[in-house]
Amino acid sequence: MKPSLVRTASRIGSDRAAVLVPLPVAGAYDYRVPEGMDLAPGRFVRVPLGAREVTGVVWGEPGGDIDEAKLRDIAAVLDVPPLPADLLRTVDWTAAYTMTPPGAVLRMAMSVPQALEPPRLETAYALDRSGARDGVRLTAARKRVLDFLAHGRACRAAEIARATGSGPGVVRGLVEHGLVRAVSVEPAMEIEPPDWQRRGPTLSPAQDAAARRLREAIAAEASDSVTLLDGITGSGKTEVYFEAIAAALARGRQVLVLLPEIALTVDWLRRFEDRFGAPPLHWHSEVTGSRRRETWRAVSGGRARVVVGARSALFLPFPELGLIVVDEEHDSSFKQEDGVIYNARDIAIVRARDASCPIVLASATPTLETVVNVRRGRYQRISLPERFGGTALPEIAAIDMRQQTMAPQTWLSPRLREAVARTLDAGEQALLFLNRRGYAPLTLCRGCGHRIECPQCSAWLVDHRLARKLQCHHCGFSTPPPGACPECAAEDAFVACGPGVERLSEEAAETFPGARLALMSSDALRSASAAEALIEGIRRHDYDIVIGTQLVAKGHNFPELTLVGVVDADLGLDGGDLRAAERSFQVLHQVAGRAGRAARPGHALIQTYNPDHPVMAALVAGDRDGFLASEARARESHAMPPFGRLAGIVVSGRSEPQVDAACRALARAAPRGGEVTVLGPAPAPLALIRGRHRRRFLVKAPLGLRVQPAIERWLRQVPTGRGVRVHVDIDPYTFL
Repeated sequence: MKPSLVRTASRIGSDRAAVLVPLPVAGAYDYRVPEGMDLAPGRFVRVPLGAREVTGVVWGEPGGDIDEAKLRDIAAVLDVPPLPADLLRTVDWTAAYTMTPPGAVLRMAMSVPQALEPPRLETAYALDRSGARDGVRLTAARKRVLDFLAHGRACRAAEIARATGSGPGVVRGLVEHGLVRAVSVEPAMEIEPPDWQRRGPTLSPAQDAAARRLREAIAAEASDSVTLLDGITGSGKTEVYFEAIAAALARGRQVLVLLPEIALTVDWLRRFEDRFGAPPLHWHSEVTGSRRRETWRAVSGGRARVVVGARSALFLPFPELGLIVVDEEHDSSFKQEDGVIYNARDIAIVRARDASCPIVLASATPTLETVVNVRRGRYQRISLPERFGGTALPEIAAIDMRQQTMAPQTWLSPRLREAVARTLDAGEQALLFLNRRGYAPLTLCRGCGHRIECPQCSAWLVDHRLARKLQCHHCGFSTPPPGACPECAAEDAFVACGPGVERLSEEAAETFPGARLALMSSDALRSASAAEALIEGIRRHDYDIVIGTQLVAKGHNFPELTLVGVVDADLGLDGGDLRAAERSFQVLHQVAGRAGRAARPGHALIQTYNPDHPVMAALVAGDRDGFLASEARARESHAMPPFGRLAGIVVSGRSEPQVDAACRALARAAPRGGEVTVLGPAPAPLALIRGRHRRRFLVKAPLGLRVQPAIERWLRQVPTGRGVRVHVDIDPYTFL
């Protein structure tokens, strides 16, 4: 087995060092290195900053020619492992690419300040080999404890009790007799290492061939190896990249797996533990503070071998990173839209390059960007064109809603109702998909037509009937439903317009009164444990009909679910977003793929008022590649991504005149006549969010041009004034 490759950075060779602090500052500050202090890039230090002292990271040699008299001393070096050199490079690259201060990016790598503080020591017990056993009565319990501690490692009382079945009194007695001694140790969570030698399930020939190619990339340690694992829904992509994980573990390397909606991936976690005999460590927003601290230290110390997490896990300090997997690489939740604006899939590719390790992008509906990179030869592709076990893909049919006779205030067509009834009669499960949370997207007065809007955003309040509130999905503002119209004072005059999943659930309960219903949306699932309980309940067939938003499309495997019904499939097709059709195809293809994943065949019915739309036609024909080719031609004809570059500039502030004045100044200074084209300003589709007025510019450039320097020169010319913020979004995914 090849030894681990721990990357070490060179020492600082002068009496000065550049230190980056996790604040939105432009770069590192120079400090004096006290005599005898041994420093290298990546070391955590305490430094004075103004009137306070902060923790920063040694970034390298000094970058400026500052007068010696103005330099201040580094106060202390922290006793924690340094940030790996490859992570420092990724932070620098991310800051430059996203046009974000490096300190703001570093803050994501230092997201758990408690992990850098000295831990409170705990009491553990070790064998005292100098103690004499003569005259000490060794009961069976005492012998078990002594035998357990014979390996030499100090263990906590709880660990000794679990291993030997002996109570704390037995340990205390051995301490009193001098056979065991108490020692102080740093608290550390117990981590059961994944067993890479454990035998996995038998792979199909196609899976085995795909796994072999990934193992070869691991063995070659190909630093530029980006592989698209392109498999249809149910083809067994997960088991294939599990083999790559085993290969990386066999070489003594750490593994990072990025998943969208990590709290909902119960099936993935169960399969991982079945394969490797131990769970991976988790990293996402619902992990408790103490657990995050322990996980960060376990990653930094190399004890955590596999971490599964959300996008922020990219900035964990892996010292021996040997493989990154981005599952469902197409998922839009990998794009962070606030703070540091970045796409985790793209930064993962950079992190893998900097760490000289392979990366696997897995999806049944890869993004057009990824497909084009395969075509250009930048990425490799491994295809899994058939479902595992020989099951067939679900048959997909469109229901033309223009030809359906619908009762007022109903959204399930007669044809879909009949299909659900047949499914329930056969003892199978059905899924009704509507990508809209709440009860209704709009509440208006039937007397005067007044619509209830958010006071802080350009958006209507969504009716959440189960929670008895009206809520804005952009800023979180909520209020109880009013008893009277604030415009005309009419009482009980408000009516809900349009369906959300809560209203769809109400209709399903009335239509199928004996069916057991499950509602799966982010409003209904308040915690990871609630999500786990619901998903396991669906797998056990505790529910007959599942009603859900796009959360139901996140890779779940429900063996008895054979029918998917899509309500309002046209919902995501409009809005002026260049990726609207692509995203609609992805989510509808993924949700249809939940049907028929076991022995029974699956069916999907898509309710649409536009059955001739390219998205609907491609879904019914099962022609994903044809759809992507058509999308590529349309984008290429307009030099849009991935055949051109885009950047979004959002100018916002609480004073609308101030924002407009700043936009006029920016428009006058905008680049003209070169390869860069600036469009705007124009009010954003959501012109008001959280009380801030918003205007947008759109920057277009040829594919080979680095657009960041041009934007930086442009924005530097125009001071926007206090109260006005300018956000830059390189490669925007949304245009709201």
